Amino acid sequence: MHHVDNARLPEGARTDAQEADTACPGAHLLAATAAHASRSQGQRQPVPRGITAWVGAWPLQQAIWLRSLTLVERFRVIRTIDVAVHCFAERPFKAALSAAQRAVRGLVKAGLLARYRTDRFMTVYGLTQRGAHWLEDRGVEASASVRRVTDMTNPEHRLWAQFLVLCAEARGLQAWTEPELLRALAERAKSNEEPAQGVLLVHAVTSRKRRRVQLRPDAAAREPDGGLTWFEVDRSARGSDRAATLRALVLSVGAPTALGLPLRRVVIHTRTERIRQRVLASLAAVAVGTAAVGLAEGRRRLLPKGERCFEVLLTVKQSLADGRVRLVDVLAGHVLVHELPVWLPRVRLDGRSGHSTRGWFGDNVLPYARPPGTLPWASPQSPLAQSPPAQGPFSRPHQCNAHKRR
Repeated sequence: MHHVDNARLPEGARTDAQEADTACPGAHLLAATAAHASRSQGQRQPVPRGITAWVGAWPLQQAIWLRSLTLVERFRVIRTIDVAVHCFAERPFKAALSAAQRAVRGLVKAGLLARYRTDRFMTVYGLTQRGAHWLEDRGVEASASVRRVTDMTNPEHRLWAQFLVLCAEARGLQAWTEPELLRALAERAKSNEEPAQGVLLVHAVTSRKRRRVQLRPDAAAREPDGGLTWFEVDRSARGSDRAATLRALVLSVGAPTALGLPLRRVVIHTRTERIRQRVLASLAAVAVGTAAVGLAEGRRRLLPKGERCFEVLLTVKQSLADGRVRLVDVLAGHVLVHELPVWLPRVRLDGRSGHSTRGWFGDNVLPYARPPGTLPWASPQSPLAQSPPAQGPFSRPHQCNAHKRR
């Protein structure tokens, strides 16, 4: 039996197999029993080593730290579940959470991250000056964020928006938070033009008044079909003004945006079931109102498709072979309503929290559940090593053993 001495490994550089033993204390006993049974039958089963088959424990730890600290530099404040999504999305939830907790503990112990508790009892992390120097030594321009994090009283909305961005990126999509979208719009603006302050211009009707409103999403992602997916995070119930802008938003599905992409999906994530029911009631009212609109070019209708999905149909002209023209409805996009997985950050690996682990990537609901009739999400791939590298900073298997002997 191959034995790895933890004392000879660099701190925080254990293998994935050792992480699994920590997450499930009885797993090594079951594995030993199964191995003994296989040997007694004359069969020798190879033990899968996963990513550590070609990446050494120390380079792997450095890659995780670099990826995690770069994430803090990007968003300025993160949670442990952000590291789980950013580095370990391909793993089952408990394995991803365990690896993320180990990485964050190591970063805090090394003084690269600082831990804080918000007024709503959320544990968040900011980049220290030492962490910024650590990134700069590795070619990443960075600045400390601890002073900004201490001023945050309730960054929950911001944290969930960036969580959705990370989930979209784990699926292979290009995604942005609201500040990143504003920077992208500024880059698209010409030198003699004012940058756009919104992604979509709509006409909202509030208190019997029609007004033009520039809307920005909480997060957005570019899909393979060339369309834009618009994410809204509803932590509280919408008042009359916000309800009016939501109605204008869903009736703009299919319209071009300031990013040059057509709006194809609007995904509304709600914090509680009560808020979700209110959003669904508002959308149902929009569906009833649009059904009464007469047939005309440019008409948009909302059709319920399932419990949490609406189709947006756009009426367009269609030319016939004999030269005549008729009006037909085409699918412009979808409106989806989901509940935020607020229980996932509260899960404890010892099971004492009682919270469910449903809602992870294997359930195909992150960053949203695909509409009926569309292909399911592709499984996330490990960003740490897509394939065994021929040359580079990662150690080969024989180098891993040599590293352990040192």
